[in-house]
Amino acid sequence: MIEAKKKFGQNFLKDSSVLSKIIQAMPRNDRKLVEIGPGLGDLTQELLKVKPLVAYEVDEDLCVYLRKKFSKEIDEGSLTLVHADVLSQFEKGSLLNEPYDLVANLPYYIATTIILDALEDPYCKSMEVMVQKEVAEKFAASPKTKEFTSLAILAQSVGVAKLLFDVDPTSFDPQPKVVSSILKIDKQKEFVEGSFSGIFETKEELQKFKKYLRCSFQSPRKTWLKNISSEFDKQSVQDLMQMQNLPATIRPHEISVLSHHLLFKHLRLNDARKRSNATTEQQ
Repeated sequence: MIEAKKKFGQNFLKDSSVLSKIIQAMPRNDRKLVEIGPGLGDLTQELLKVKPLVAYEVDEDLCVYLRKKFSKEIDEGSLTLVHADVLSQFEKGSLLNEPYDLVANLPYYIATTIILDALEDPYCKSMEVMVQKEVAEKFAASPKTKEFTSLAILAQSVGVAKLLFDVDPTSFDPQPKVVSSILKIDKQKEFVEGSFSGIFETKEELQKFKKYLRCSFQSPRKTWLKNISSEFDKQSVQDLMQMQNLPATIRPHEISVLSHHLLFKHLRLNDARKRSNATTEQQ
């Protein structure tokens, strides 16, 4: 009997009704399918009834178990089992070198990192993932709610994020101490070479936007003006807020996704002008 390993954050999904709901919600198209952390293969078995898939599993003991359980599917080519760490794979590039949909029960401790990597993967077109409810709420949050953070802005910059339904701890073995949720993100735009298509032209600019978001949300209870002034000239920020009709008391979670992009763009332009003027004066 295979036992869950804490170091891999394993909680095996065993509830057949939850499995059915996941399958019903997954996209129906001709794209390839990728699963991360197949575990004991209960979800894998249901996914294979819909289409072929590539499954990434980091645990060698589980790989041995899965190779036996799905020997027929592996031989026929409907299942490709990859023994690898997906985070390392993302660092190298994509999980698949063609368009794919991601369906997975993600380990809680690396779920956020995996989702962010998948958002940047140009070949990942959608994801339906099981995560801690708190994480799902942050990605799917609406502006003006306390859950609205940089995670929601990054996800909703490329698509639509929805929390589909909750999953009780009793649906797992062993039972986690938290409620899980199914998060679905349909990407309508994409990252191209590490940048948002149509939003950012370079990977460097994307990294600067992430830095802007970290600065904006560094103290969520403080005003956006106070937070962002630690990185940008306060007077320039105040002038920009006046131009955008934003009250000085507005907090970062009260600003929409589009407005955050516009504010970042204007702040970057202001900085560029200042540097250009300073260079001209020195000459």
